This record gives sequence, structure tokens and C-alpha cells, in this order.
Amino acid sequence: MKNIIESIKKMIVLCIIHLFNLLPIKNNKIFLFSYYGAQYGDNPKYISEYIKENDYQSTYDIVWAFTDLESTQHLSNIRKVKVMSLRYFYELCTSKIIITNFRTTDYFKKRKNQFYVQTWHSSLRLKQIEKDAETVLPSHYVEMAKRDSKKCDLLLSGCRYSTEIFKRAFWYEGEIFESGIPRNDMLLIANQDKVKTIKHQYNLSVDTKVLLYAPTFRKDHSLDVYDLEYESLIKAAKKKFGGDWVVLVKLHPHLLSKSNQMEQRKNVIDVTASNDIQELLLIADVLISDYSSLMFDYSLTNKPCFLYVPDVKQYLEKERSFYFNLKELPFISAQSNADLVREIDLFDELTYKQEVQAFLSTIGSYERGISSKLLFNKINEVCFGDKRRGLHEAI
Repeated sequence: MKNIIESIKKMIVLCIIHLFNLLPIKNNKIFLFSYYGAQYGDNPKYISEYIKENDYQSTYDIVWAFTDLESTQHLSNIRKVKVMSLRYFYELCTSKIIITNFRTTDYFKKRKNQFYVQTWHSSLRLKQIEKDAETVLPSHYVEMAKRDSKKCDLLLSGCRYSTEIFKRAFWYEGEIFESGIPRNDMLLIANQDKVKTIKHQYNLSVDTKVLLYAPTFRKDHSLDVYDLEYESLIKAAKKKFGGDWVVLVKLHPHLLSKSNQMEQRKNVIDVTASNDIQELLLIADVLISDYSSLMFDYSLTNKPCFLYVPDVKQYLEKERSFYFNLKELPFISAQSNADLVREIDLFDELTYKQEVQAFLSTIGSYERGISSKLLFNKINEVCFGDKRRGLHEAI
């Protein structure tokens, strides 16, 4: 009975999509969603913010899709629709530009004159993805990913190394836009007012030093591996770098319902519910991660990054293979709390910065702090072509 109901529901939705796809496309309408509507964040947020900050909203109709509209009431100057609502399908079907950071489902039937921008959700990654990881990915996801790649018109790349991965593993033969990614722009542009504002959100003074712990998740969703000894880390950071420190703990969104199970400690704040990891990277003075792609974003800041990887052998066996050997990376790895404290104590800033810059050169980074501008120019050209060339050239 459940399968029958689901089949009927899908049939109704597809009929609705078919009807809305008969309506005219609005050339100035941009439809965005991040992680299937779970948040206002990642690359879609930053291209949307660029349009707002540069006063192009009179030109463009921006529509965001969310699974929970109540949690987005603070967002102004954008229209919002609830995912899978009737209005959602109307806006999606009549938008000229569709921007997301994850695969689209079969409920997105791309029209001939629509332009679908796939920003993906990392500039570079340690864990293998898509075709390179096909043997460990669910078969239904692989099939969805292949169909999604056929819809895609533009795929963003943060570096030459990523471009090569996409060519090989993304089931995609279209244009790869080697522009960097919008979410990294602010990491390259000094903005102390922004830092102050973000710290204020967490009741931190502008002088407080921040150690951000942002690991990725494991398939079993266990919290056991996140066993950092925060008090020892705070002491080590204060001894090495000076100042008063707090630890912000940002677990993967998959672990949001479990993050409150972690032991509460003084000067340790759970920020797992935060929608925007880039803001946390901006205010962090030190990052501790593991196998997350955040390490590559954070490298743009030249600030210290350490990898706490007590389960690296098991991870490689049970989860995914890596694109890099950890020893090839400029980031310092530790497999125990004692090792991590020792590595902080031995940290050499000059050597680290030299190794980071050498790594960015090796991967061929495209990040220059203007990715949003470059993508906006591309969108403007697609929407209006030569009619808007004056605006295109002016920005």
C-alpha cells in the first residue's frame, strides 16, 4: 500500500511539473537552494549575497527554497518557498537560472532554455567522490548523479586539481568554470567588521582567540572518535600563540541531533547548528579537522590547521579512499591527543605558510576572492546576453 501511495504521489508531482513547464520562463529569475533546502549557506548563499550587496535585486528576482520556512524568517529581501510545495514547483519551472550545491532529484525536469549551475560543495576534497567512489556509494545515488550531470550546464571548480577530478569522475562533459568558488571569497578579503559581527553572535569579544574543531562524520554516526581533550588544547594554544581561547565545535550536519550528547565544558561551545561554516572559518585562529574538505578552504587564510585522525586506518578501510596521502598535505596530522598537543607546541609558522603556498601552487588554485563576481557576470550574460553588456563590463 505504501508503495502504491508513493507512486501516485510521484505521478501527481510529475503532472504538476509538466503543466508548469508549459509556462514562460522568466529571464531574470534565479532559483537557489543549498543541501536540498536544509540551509541558507554554502556557494548559493554567497552568489545570492553578492547580488544583494551590489544592488542588483531590482534586476533579478531571487527565489530560495527551504524545507523549513519558519527558521528563515530572519532572511529579508529574498522570496522564499517551501520545498515540494505547489509554489516551489512553479518557481523552479519558470526560473531561468537554477543554482545548487548538491545533486538534483528527478523532480527537477530541466527545460531547454533553463541554465543549471552546479557549484558543488567544496573547492577540493580529500575523500574520493562520485565515479571515483562508485563502489561505496548507494546505487540509487549513482543513478541520480548521472541523470543530474546530464542536466548541468555549468560546473564550478576551485582549482586545477578539482577540474581533473570533475572531468574523470563527475559523469559530466560540459563547461567547467575555473573561477574558484563563491563561499571562499570572504576568506581572502580582510573584513574585521565581519569578524566582529560573527563573534558577537557567539557572545565572544573581538580579542578572544578561536579554535574551531570541525570534523566530518562517520557512517556509523558515532561520537566516540571526537574525543579531543579540550582543556589541554586550550592550554597548548595559549602557550604557543598567546591570548584567551575558546573552542567552537562544529560537527557535521548529519550529527546535529546528537551534538548535544557531547560533554559540556567551560570555554567549549557547540555550534553544530550553525548554517554557515565559512563564517566560522573566518573567525577561527586555528582549525582542527580530520578528513573534511574544509582544510582546503581554510588553507587560503594561511592560518594553522591540524588534522586529528585517530581512526585513519579504519576510515580508509570502512569509508572512502583519499585523493592525497595525508603526508602530502601541508597540514599537520596527529593520531592522539598527546600528539596533537605536541604538534601545536612544535608548530613553526614560517615553514607552515611556505608549505601551504607550495601546495596551493601544486593544485593550481583559482581562488582570488572574486569568484562571486565572475559567476555573476556569467549569469548576467546567460540571462541578458548583449542587451546588458554595459552592466556586464562594469562589474
